[in-house]
Amino acid sequence: MEADACVFCAIVSGAASAHVVQRTDVCTAFLDRTPLFFGHTLVVPNEHYETLVDLPNGLIEPVFAMAQSIAAVMADALGAAGTFVAMNNIVSQSVPHLHVHVVPRNRRDGLKGFFWPRTRYRDDAHAEDVAASLRRALGRFDVVTP
Repeated sequence: MEADACVFCAIVSGAASAHVVQRTDVCTAFLDRTPLFFGHTLVVPNEHYETLVDLPNGLIEPVFAMAQSIAAVMADALGAAGTFVAMNNIVSQSVPHLHVHVVPRNRRDGLKGFFWPRTRYRDDAHAEDVAASLRRALGRFDVVTP
């Protein structure tokens, strides 16, 4: 998607309206138009990046710091007992502009969660092979396994 056709880019630039919660020079938070619960906030980088993989390392901290600060105030501001913080990448990503959902939560609020098919490793050796593959890909050879 081109940034000029992106609704979140339009919100950041002021070309589209939104209820902005917080704005800095690198990211913006605004209320989701179709919230799970009142106060459901989206945090986006001001520049157009589609997924977490695309987000430059220098923007990870400010985007997630903003999500953290919003989550921290939801109890006092909204009477929430906690928060749900999530991000979709491509699958279930309704707007192809990276966004972090910060959703106020309360016990028995009706949100049942996500139901994903579960699977199991063949055995512990299979699980360790997968973990080792991930460590190699991350360049973390110093991880001690139990």
